[in-house]
Amino acid sequence: MNDDRCRLYLVTPPKFNPQSFRDAFKAALDGGDIGAIQLRLKEVDDDEIRRACELLLPIASAYDVTFLMNDRPDLALEMVCDGVHIGQQDGTYKQAREIVGPNCIVGVTCHNSRHLGMEAGERGADYVAFGAFYPTTTKDAQFKAGPEILEWWHDIMLPPCVAIGGITVENCRPLAAAGADMLAVVSGVWNHPLGPKAAVEQFNTIFDEIAEAGGSYVDS
Repeated sequence: MNDDRCRLYLVTPPKFNPQSFRDAFKAALDGGDIGAIQLRLKEVDDDEIRRACELLLPIASAYDVTFLMNDRPDLALEMVCDGVHIGQQDGTYKQAREIVGPNCIVGVTCHNSRHLGMEAGERGADYVAFGAFYPTTTKDAQFKAGPEILEWWHDIMLPPCVAIGGITVENCRPLAAAGADMLAVVSGVWNHPLGPKAAVEQFNTIFDEIAEAGGSYVDS
């Protein structure tokens, strides 16, 4: 999952109808490069998560995009996802790894903590996620992170880092330039005024510009 160029880490809305959401999901994938997709459904039963996975996972696979399950290593294993993302309240990295096995991706939320990041990286996490970097309505963000944690991680650690929290095409440049390997985006894609395909296209244009500038932030 590591790459010199920043990539998009697309997170599904916390609630959606899988059947009607499928077109928007495919449109986002048609917009260009996506490094990973996380299925993140909240306050629904396991069968609804399974139904969403059954519909969306084959589409992601057809586009050769990594598909991750949020919170639930047991369902990630059952549904044959590429891996799982766990928060600090969702069990430990060790527990998740024991469930999904050695060949699946396990990513870990580390909020704004260098200690949690280093701990996860040293234990074998495939990536760490820092945030929230901006105000977000997707979840109640209790932690605030700044671009400096991305710069620090990029300079000294090997596992990829993901930035999350209120990220849009308008505010993403400093995070991509600071060294984030991927930017996790929810509303910034699904609620984009021109639609998810245009949002993914715009993110990728920005990532290309930053990569061509050698990783420097150019305010446009």
